[in-house]
Amino acid sequence: MFHPISVFVGLRYLRGRSGDRFSRFVSYMSTAGITIGVMALVTVLSVMNGFESQLKGRILGVLPQAVISQTQGKTERSDQAPEFIQQLSTAAKPQPIVESEAVIQSHSQLSAGLLVGIDPKPNDPIAEHLIAGKLSSLESSEYNVFIGYALSRSLGVSIGDKVRLMVTSASQFTPLGRIPSQRIFTVSGIYNTGSDIDSQLIITHIQDAGRLLRFSRDTMTGWRLFFDDPFVVGDIANRPLPDGWQWRDWRDQRGELFQAVRMEKNMMGLMLGLIVGVAAFNIISALIMVVMEKQSEVAILKTQGMKDRQVLAIFMVQGASSGVIGALVGGALGVALALNLNAILSSMGVALFAGGGSLPVHVEPMQILVVVVLAISLSLLATLFPSYRASSVHPAEALRYE
Repeated sequence: MFHPISVFVGLRYLRGRSGDRFSRFVSYMSTAGITIGVMALVTVLSVMNGFESQLKGRILGVLPQAVISQTQGKTERSDQAPEFIQQLSTAAKPQPIVESEAVIQSHSQLSAGLLVGIDPKPNDPIAEHLIAGKLSSLESSEYNVFIGYALSRSLGVSIGDKVRLMVTSASQFTPLGRIPSQRIFTVSGIYNTGSDIDSQLIITHIQDAGRLLRFSRDTMTGWRLFFDDPFVVGDIANRPLPDGWQWRDWRDQRGELFQAVRMEKNMMGLMLGLIVGVAAFNIISALIMVVMEKQSEVAILKTQGMKDRQVLAIFMVQGASSGVIGALVGGALGVALALNLNAILSSMGVALFAGGGSLPVHVEPMQILVVVVLAISLSLLATLFPSYRASSVHPAEALRYE
């Protein structure tokens, strides 16, 4: 089969001669280093993506992702949201919502949290996380409430127990002093998202929350928006709103958490990327050894008419081949390891979670493609200097003592 002369000779040098074991060993180690680096980078990034995706689903699937309200947090309620709000909510229709910080008290404990009043719909996000009770129990004037599993454990309450909700934003003055608005609610549902939101979020019917906050019947906090990807709020928040309207989103409450997760993922990617970089630049030492050994052969090729750029291409092919093979094999092994990581840990008897949970893994093909391409690019960059040294060999000097 015909090959360009530079590719043919470069691949021959890559395989090496049977007696040249040390050069082949160095070449194989360079390839193995890139393979291990890319495999580790793909595996770790897939696990970090899984954690980020899990947090996004568990926390931002329940918390209001964004709320648009009129000034001072009170909005006139209507049958449907204004047109500009409907255009912003891409995943579902905007829903009316009442929000406030609140204090919840049981017979034995006191805790603070975020009170959210909703108009229950069959597709409400909280329905997916209920472990006790039904969404249909949230009816107006029944004063029922849903709390998280962690909060129920902290308060020592279960389904059917009574709790007291208090909100300081609707306090009133009495002869005894300023007293917060308060009312007895019944625990009719318990949800579990597996995150710290279970100890903070309190959900009730929008009308009951409005009465507790002393809102009129046609008043609410604002319109709740829904998105397929909650991270788009960063772009949407910069869009201008009509006069008298204001924007709030989940970043006010959970922004620092997701920034920390993203920073941790970036730092892990950087550290493992440096491993790939070190492995790629090991190609330099391997190629310099080959260039020193092949000087006489390069001189002979030049005397037969081979040009400098063809000699340059020979050693670039040899060095880049190690990078290409290592990046492709490492990427494939990384994907296979990430997809079977929980099964491998289970077979080894390693339990990372006391409750029998598993590592979340989310493989992003575009991210893997970027890792592989960058590894190949680093390998190609590492071949430039040794290849240039080889192309600069003068035949007369190289063959002087032959």
